[in-house]
Amino acid sequence: MEHELKKAGLNVKRQTDIPIVYDGLTFKEGLRLDILVNELVIVELKAVETLNRLWEAQILSHLKLTRLNLGFLINFNVPLIKEGIKRYRI
Repeated sequence: MEHELKKAGLNVKRQTDIPIVYDGLTFKEGLRLDILVNELVIVELKAVETLNRLWEAQILSHLKLTRLNLGFLINFNVPLIKEGIKRYRI
């Protein structure tokens, strides 16, 4: 996935730690994003039979905490990849 995004000319960071600031304290390893594209889009990758609602909550939390607006949860364990892509926008 990282390779294909870079081939498309996008800036990609993999396994990026995002600090969380709470009550004046900074937690340096607060979040770990699977992929961050162009500092704008969060991509979480899975390869599972069924998606857990916890992962939906996770990506929504990541979007809120990073103040980003767009995220994708991609499950590769599907017959057609388009069936495994879920888009989240806040």
